[in-house]
Amino acid sequence: MRHRIAGKKLNRNKDQRKSLRRNLMNELIRHERIQTTRAKAEAIQGEAEKLITLAKRGLAHEQPERGVHARRIALARLNNRDSVQKLFDVLAPRYENRPGGYTRTLKVGLRNGDRAEMVLIELVDRPEE
Repeated sequence: MRHRIAGKKLNRNKDQRKSLRRNLMNELIRHERIQTTRAKAEAIQGEAEKLITLAKRGLAHEQPERGVHARRIALARLNNRDSVQKLFDVLAPRYENRPGGYTRTLKVGLRNGDRAEMVLIELVDRPEE
């Protein structure tokens, strides 16, 4: 049984797992749509939702110090100033009135090399190019 076991190991050690999640989160915020395996998408989906909610709380106009604190937390998690800036300046206002569910995953098919299940994880309500 897997009771009280949080997260997925993804066949990597702790440092590699942390780096992989951070890179996937940065790419998701930067491009708003990425193609990856189902397991990796499941591993970052919850964390991406929490970061967008953090950014929304940082928009509190009556308490500017909350915004500074939220930006510092996001920067510690993402380690990329451009991603944090886009998160707070573009994504948080876009989802200001949405109560949750900022991401969706769509099945793409199987990867040719190893038949891994591929998905497209994207942010909802994004402007089409």
